[in-house]
Amino acid sequence: MGKLFINNSVMEVYRIWKKIVQTAGRNTLGEFAPEFAHFNDDVLFGENWNNQDIDVKTRSIITVVALMASGITDSSLKYHLQNAKNHGVTQKEIAVVITHVAFYAGWPKAWAVFNLAKEVWEAGRSWYVLPEEDIIRKKVKKL
Repeated sequence: MGKLFINNSVMEVYRIWKKIVQTAGRNTLGEFAPEFAHFNDDVLFGENWNNQDIDVKTRSIITVVALMASGITDSSLKYHLQNAKNHGVTQKEIAVVITHVAFYAGWPKAWAVFNLAKEVWEAGRSWYVLPEEDIIRKKVKKL
């Protein structure tokens, strides 16, 4: 989690994100498929996930939607649901996203995703919010 800064003159909110680093490819497939591990860790997560053109919350939602639409409801979807939660996607937001996509990708897929999402969001808070971030969020919410 990065730090949250507010420019008091115009009350704009800035978030400085930590670089996303992934080593699952190398850890799991490094010797067996080193080129795939490189693309997974260095390109997909190293470059794509660190691209600043869209925020990580939006990128997380897009990823969940893509996996759902593809019918992928394994541990990778659960990982990305947890990732979405960690990047600020609320239970209400993910429920609306899954419901919306159900009309386009299929009702059975939505059921499968809801079962995983329920596990993730019912697991409790997955990351710690610094007290100053919580105060800033409350102030920004009032605007």
